[in-house]
Amino acid sequence: MQETIKITHVNSNLDSTRWYTSKEKQNQFIFCQHQKLKPMSSLKVLLFLSFLNVICNASDSINTTTFLKNEESIVSSNGTFRLAFFSPPNTTNRYVGIYYNNLPTMKAVWVANRNNPLNDSSGSFQISKDGNLQVLNGQKHILWSSNVTNFQVATNATNVSKAQLLDSGNLVLLSSDNNIIWQSFDHPTNILLPDMSLVYNKATGKHSTIQAWKNPSDPSEGRFVSGLGPIVPPEVFIWDMGRLYYRSGPWNGFLYLGIDVKAPNSQTHGITIQIDGHGNTSLEYSAPSFPLTNYELSYQGTVGQQSWDDTKGDWNELLQAPSNECDVYGRCGEYGSCNSLSSPICNCLKGFEPKNSQEWSTGNWSSGCTRKTKLLCGIQGAKEDVFFSLPNVKPPANTNEPQGVDQNACRSQCLSNCSCIAYAFDIGLGCMTWSGNLTDIQQFSSNGVDLYLRLAHSELGNNNKRLKIIVPVTAISGAATLVAIVYFLCRRKAKQGDNSISKPMDIANIMTGKLSNLIFFLYLDRFEELPLFTLEQLAVATSNFQDSNKLGQGGFGAVYKGTLDDGQVVAIKRLSGTSTQGVQEFMNEVLLISKLQHRNLVKLLGCCVERLERMLIYDYMPNKSLDAFLFDHQKKGILDWKKRYTIIEGICRGLLYLHRDSRLKIIHRDLKSGNILLDENLNPKISDFGMARIFGGSQSEADTTRVVGTYGYMPPEYAMEGRFSEKSDVFSFGVLLLEIITGKRTRWFDESSFSLLVYVWKQWNEDDHISLIDPVIAYQGFEAEISKCIHVGLLCVQEYPQDRPDMSDVIAKLSASSTAEFEKPKQPGFTRLMHAKNSSTQSHQTSSTNELSITNISAR
Repeated sequence: MQETIKITHVNSNLDSTRWYTSKEKQNQFIFCQHQKLKPMSSLKVLLFLSFLNVICNASDSINTTTFLKNEESIVSSNGTFRLAFFSPPNTTNRYVGIYYNNLPTMKAVWVANRNNPLNDSSGSFQISKDGNLQVLNGQKHILWSSNVTNFQVATNATNVSKAQLLDSGNLVLLSSDNNIIWQSFDHPTNILLPDMSLVYNKATGKHSTIQAWKNPSDPSEGRFVSGLGPIVPPEVFIWDMGRLYYRSGPWNGFLYLGIDVKAPNSQTHGITIQIDGHGNTSLEYSAPSFPLTNYELSYQGTVGQQSWDDTKGDWNELLQAPSNECDVYGRCGEYGSCNSLSSPICNCLKGFEPKNSQEWSTGNWSSGCTRKTKLLCGIQGAKEDVFFSLPNVKPPANTNEPQGVDQNACRSQCLSNCSCIAYAFDIGLGCMTWSGNLTDIQQFSSNGVDLYLRLAHSELGNNNKRLKIIVPVTAISGAATLVAIVYFLCRRKAKQGDNSISKPMDIANIMTGKLSNLIFFLYLDRFEELPLFTLEQLAVATSNFQDSNKLGQGGFGAVYKGTLDDGQVVAIKRLSGTSTQGVQEFMNEVLLISKLQHRNLVKLLGCCVERLERMLIYDYMPNKSLDAFLFDHQKKGILDWKKRYTIIEGICRGLLYLHRDSRLKIIHRDLKSGNILLDENLNPKISDFGMARIFGGSQSEADTTRVVGTYGYMPPEYAMEGRFSEKSDVFSFGVLLLEIITGKRTRWFDESSFSLLVYVWKQWNEDDHISLIDPVIAYQGFEAEISKCIHVGLLCVQEYPQDRPDMSDVIAKLSASSTAEFEKPKQPGFTRLMHAKNSSTQSHQTSSTNELSITNISAR
């Protein structure tokens, strides 16, 4: 017997006895197996070997003369995907599909004949005479076709070269000049792969979608469909048999405002939306850092992102929507708000009540809510409507097309239009307004937008009981006597020319409780231009300081968002009313910031001193603080390099004003990312002057016996010895600058670095600047400018104050066209950072320490 060659086609059902050419190429090609056969003529052997060569070198494709039978397959050149006949679990029906190769569990990513299965093994997959891909049964009936029209094929049919399975999982039909005639990526089934897109064509109204399987054993078209809708701004929808089932919320260019995502990976999980100049919209899935990943619309109606985990041999679920009961569209009906963390989950919006109280009490909220008090907009003599703030919500459905105006103009436009019942402002979208019923509102713990709901003027007062102050006659007389005495003493001091700023603080330290408030009024002549608010005004503005209006919490107390009677939105800093701690900081901030006016400093609008309450009222910053963007994986992409550089410049200008250009020389002492607020246009505002100190005359340095501030931003001379100067703020600015560039907190450290400064210094000395740059901005073409900023940052954090530049020099260096004249930075102040890391009581401190400090001033 003569040894000859037989061809065996590899398929998904072969057992472990199949042969492979190498371990690396396992399951990737069509292989040949040697067997004992009957003798063949030399010519037949040559023809056979020639045919073998063609087949073995075309393993990722078929052509017009070859086709696939039931037990044959093609595999992408990288071995990731296979196209073959397969049967889902618990059925003998056969389908042609693409699935992941070499995984222990089969996962189909595309199915050709999903609605017309084969019921035996006699089918074939081939290129037809008219140039189309087809699935045929044993009787040559067409079960599926690529359906390229005759007009399209007319010039291409004779030029069709092959059908090829690409490394991306895309099956393409190619002409002889390698033009794509048809591709499976344009006809998805239930899965999105990286580089796939779903398109909505505004002109034709046609849109591509993904449609779920009917069940795990049946890939035919199920009840759920997902895709884009014909609205601006664009959203991702899931429909259940044509009825809206889920919406993602508007896409603002960076993220979806209706998805409360807290996962630590990319801000959009690879999904972005693009709009061309003609209004056509495309949803694109870009490949993240996972080797195998996809989005799947399940037969149960959920869209989930998955990635393959080799260590556990299974899929990881990265994101799923709907993720809770509140994600289901319109769960609480019109004017209802859903909160998955509350019980019951549905509540009517302020100013509204259930349409059907009986249904509502049984947990059937579909009828929604109705307005209690009719709006009086347009009625002559009626009080102007007001807006009530709903923070951190999923924007309602059916917003009007956003307008490119700022938040104040947005409010004015809505107020002047009687059909406008709510508005919201987002930095990415601009001004959104609603003129129809509000549906599908969901309350988030974070993210979302602040929605301003139009109410009748009387609604804000109806549910807030007037606060009554009962003061005994004896207390009044005693307080009056005390006021008279203190007022006489203060006037006497004033006549003697004692204008020391610290005197109110000295008196305040003597007084406690209610009496300390009386001192405040004695010094109103120092800042008569600062408005005073009543406790009742601020209680109404914040709905009695509800937690839903709380913006944050610090050592001083809480900060609330409030809406005044005139509709102005403010931030209210409420100090502890039952403790004397914070009195000095309160007086300090009032006296300092009321005298300061600069575009890069937060504006103090007024204060409230009533009973045990001490509150400061500021301009509301809709984008909160810099750290809310810089260290948030979802939001940091909003801060491209140009925006970050604008923020850096603004902070510089604000500090220069404090140090040199204001009437008072101010040392902030607590500069950090959390104290940089961002307005609606992401302009920076330096805030929190509770720790600030005034320098006079030629004074350049001061000492304190108690250090206050935030570890990680303190220079070593202040943290260890209590010495501070304007160079202390320069050090803090340098740390902040490096945080903005790297996107890492100052307390960040890895196995080789104790802090951000250690890491930056190490990479700088290794001339590895690129690795320091936040990946979000690393490839935006500004490497030279970013490297210059790193250089400036390292100059600012040098260990000794005399080596650091002042803020005017910092601004000059940032404006320089080259770093050729820059001095070489010396080692940063690591000692303080080591101390902070090793301190059991301070190492994890994230907010300023609100302790009183005794400052001994000494001119140097």
